[in-house]
Order: sequence, then C-alpha cells, then structure tokens
Amino acid sequence: MTGPITAGVDGTEESVAALGWAAREAIRRGRALRVVHAWRFQPYEGLDAADAETQAGWVRNAVDEAVRTVTARHPELEVSTDVVEGPAVETLVAAAADAEMLVLGSRGHGPVVGFLLGSVGQQVIAAAKRPVVLVRAGDQPTGEAAGREVVVGQQGDPEDSAETLRFAFETAAARGATVRAVRAWTLPPVFAYSPGSLELLDEAGGLEPYEKKALAAALAPWRERFPGVPVVEHVEMGSAGQVLLSVAARAQLMVVGRRAHRTAVGARIGSVAHGVLHHAGCPVAVVPHG
Repeated sequence: MTGPITAGVDGTEESVAALGWAAREAIRRGRALRVVHAWRFQPYEGLDAADAETQAGWVRNAVDEAVRTVTARHPELEVSTDVVEGPAVETLVAAAADAEMLVLGSRGHGPVVGFLLGSVGQQVIAAAKRPVVLVRAGDQPTGEAAGREVVVGQQGDPEDSAETLRFAFETAAARGATVRAVRAWTLPPVFAYSPGSLELLDEAGGLEPYEKKALAAALAPWRERFPGVPVVEHVEMGSAGQVLLSVAARAQLMVVGRRAHRTAVGARIGSVAHGVLHHAGCPVAVVPHG
C-alpha cells in the first residue's frame, strides 16, 4: 500500500495530537499527509449568519489553521485537506480505504486509564479495512525516543498475525526501533487436549516451549525481511491483554490485531484490542486481518 497517512481532525486537543503523530509518521515513511474533517450543518436559533455556507467556512478555517501549524514544523511535508459534509464514521472509513493508515485522537483519563474510546472511534476501527492508530491528547515526539519499543501482539498461526507483524516491523524499521513480539498463553481446559495436540506438545517439550516455537515461526519471515530491526521475543503465561499492558510502559507504539470479519451483531474490535485501547498510555495501532 502506497497511500497517504490520513489524519481525522475535529478541532479537539486529541485530534491535534493525532495530526502531529500522523505528520511525523508520514515523514518517516516518505508519504504524503491527508487531513480529513467530517462535519454536519447545525442550525442555531438567533444567529442569522450561521447558515450552512458560513459554518462550512468556519470549519475550513479551523482545519487550515491546524494544517498551518503542521506545515510550519514540517515544511517538506506534502499535505492535502478534505472537508466533507457528512457523517463522521462513514467519512473516516472511506478515507481509511485509500490510506496507508488512519490516525485518530482518543480522549484520555490520565496515565492509568489511558484511552476513552468513543462510539465514532470504535465504529471506525471495527469497519476500517486499513490500520487505525489512536493517539491520546498530549502525545509528544519525546514518546518516540530511542530505547522505546514497538510492541506487537502475536496470536495463532503465522498467517493469522502476518498483517499485524508487517505493520509492526515496517513501523520499527522507519523509527530505528526494536520490536517486542508478545505471545501470551494460558492452560487449556482438559477437554481441549486431543491425541494430536498432546503429540505436538510432547514434541515441543511442553506448553511454554511450544508457544516459544510458535512465536519464532511467526517472526521468521519478518526477521528475514527486516534484518536490521532488533527483535525481543516475549512469551508469558496470562491473558493477552494483561501481558501486553504489562510491557506498555516501554512502548512507543502498541500494535494489536483484530479479525476483519463481521459477526451476527456487526463488526467487533475484539477483547484484546478493546482492553489495550482503554488502558495503554502510548498510541495504539489496530490492524485488521483475516
């Protein structure tokens, strides 16, 4: 994918932080930056000047001001803007389809709680076909300092996590960062054991060695493709969300996957992504797969 880095802005402090993050990532990856704002006409009683055309002008001015701030910091960056009158979710999902990634702001409740994922953000993540990055208000370039890692969750077979690992390695390569690949495991219930699975476990030497081999197998093609990216393999017993959050303090970015298929009750973002989005203090990328 060679599309732009797209940032959704709405004038809030969170979206300003997201725009700054998106601009820095666009420069690292040699991409253009696209800035998108969705708005709906809101009539105000007693304000004759606040017609649709006037409100559209207000919106464009606000977006232009945000873009001027970015271009002043990064004059070499190619930037385009789109102000779209329409529903936010549909507009942002459509914008994501042509993007390398979509970057949005997310409200925070302090260093412990982290993200407060609103309905728009959750719906966009669930429906987007491309990675969506959530950035907290107050996010600063210092959070991307050397020594901080790109942490990525790996689950299932190598093909299940291929897109998630691809995103993590590409991001780490652009930043000169280390990838910490995390695979969490739990003791399966007795009924989950079968003669075939027991044989595999015996061959691997037990549950934890089996999980380590599974992680190594998933990482092998990405280590080969990105030989300059240092990798830490992290296998730990526990729930995936808990294990990922236990290493979040050292992360400059957390990368998690979500299944792209729809269920009978609509698109879901998954419990691991949901938990990390609500509690991680760093930006979080959610990558659809499958």
